[in-house]
Amino acid sequence: MILKKLLLPLLFTLALNAEPETYTPKNVLLICVDDLRPELKSFGVDYIHSPNIDRLANSGRAFHRHYVNAPTCGASRYSLLTGQYGSSNNQALFTRAKQMEKSDASVSPSLPEWFRKNGYKTVSVGKVSHHPGGWGGEDWYDNNILEMPNAWDRQLMPTGQWKHPRGAMHSLAHGEIKPIGSFSKHKVDAFQSVEGKDTIYHDGLIGEAGVEQLKDLSSSETPFFLAIGFIKPHLPFGSPARYMEPYKDVELPAIPYPEKPDWPSTWHGSGEFFSQYHHYGKDPRTDADYADKVRRHYAACVSYVDKMVGHILETLEASGKADETIVVLWGDHGWNLGEHSIWGKHNLFEEALRAPLIIATPNMKNAGEKTEAIVETTDIFPTLCELNGLPFPDFVHGESLVPILENPDASGHPAYSYWKNAKTIRTETHRFTLHEDGYAELYDHTSPFKESLNIADQNPQLVESYKQLLQQESSLHQTY
Repeated sequence: MILKKLLLPLLFTLALNAEPETYTPKNVLLICVDDLRPELKSFGVDYIHSPNIDRLANSGRAFHRHYVNAPTCGASRYSLLTGQYGSSNNQALFTRAKQMEKSDASVSPSLPEWFRKNGYKTVSVGKVSHHPGGWGGEDWYDNNILEMPNAWDRQLMPTGQWKHPRGAMHSLAHGEIKPIGSFSKHKVDAFQSVEGKDTIYHDGLIGEAGVEQLKDLSSSETPFFLAIGFIKPHLPFGSPARYMEPYKDVELPAIPYPEKPDWPSTWHGSGEFFSQYHHYGKDPRTDADYADKVRRHYAACVSYVDKMVGHILETLEASGKADETIVVLWGDHGWNLGEHSIWGKHNLFEEALRAPLIIATPNMKNAGEKTEAIVETTDIFPTLCELNGLPFPDFVHGESLVPILENPDASGHPAYSYWKNAKTIRTETHRFTLHEDGYAELYDHTSPFKESLNIADQNPQLVESYKQLLQQESSLHQTY
């Protein structure tokens, strides 16, 4: 795989020399969704109401085995926006920005900066990088502290009743916010369903701002790169009451693998979920009815975001630019809803690392056919460059997905991820996780046990093979 990555720039150049092709730059519409596991009808979850994202999947290519490089917002978005492996630190993009201030030549351009350098108008709305709006400082609202310098011609974060981006990030209806401090004794409810229009929750404002920016950009002949980031279904799970309607009487399937692993792993006690939000003495790990309520409210948040995505896609169609625009929908990581007795992300199990990815291009071949090829978030940067004929970014760690966009049966490649003191690699048949102290987890995805049975001790030769493969990937891993 390493050799393939090293040869990609050369192969790309040779291909262009052998078959000169004239590219017409396409617009790029990137839609990011926070904490979205593949909880979508188009990804096989029948009880979910997600018609707008499903329509996008039917017009493009849904990657059913896309894996993020880190199971946390900031680090995952670092991989998306740089095309590189980084650390599991949520501040990775801010660290990169500080390196840029020092004129560190090792810092390569970001994805939007690369497009901006090549003649695109770049705009972000909402949560695209880790902080909604892309600023730092108190309440994440200091326009002089940029998370991604040189990236955006314009960056926006409507805040409304929530007053500032930090407030909007962890909010409920009508301006209610989670107080500052991760483990403050002042908490908000873990879920909520309130009557009202879409803008009583913050993603309604992000949707409106995204629509306005899309209209403005579509009125120009300059190609655009527009990124719109929605915050739900991130905790707390709050959405307008009507989005709960499809889930009132539906029967949810049983939680698979609900038991806590009895071997060392990246399991955790779901601290974000339990310590930062009110549960009134209830625990979904032991209370099936409460677990059911949490899952329904998560699903309602998915449907709420789906509606916002629908507004964006309808605006694109009405603009007349749909045939000139590449649309990407990306989830920044998954979220365990009780699998392995975890309610949250921040682990290296399948549920935290697998997230939706849909890419729709104009005149796509085999549109609507899903792919089971394994891919990772770092692949998005080079894919968008190849689709638009931009210079190949030879500093990225990912591979172009254009062959899979052309043929859904084309092969993918192993996906590499990391979290704190462990790293993992997902292949067609297995997940292998190696801890810093040398302890190994090996899971057979061809068996019905999947990640509920660690078979490392019974397969020492296979463990050694995976150690070598993981070491190859780790050679590209930069720590910030």
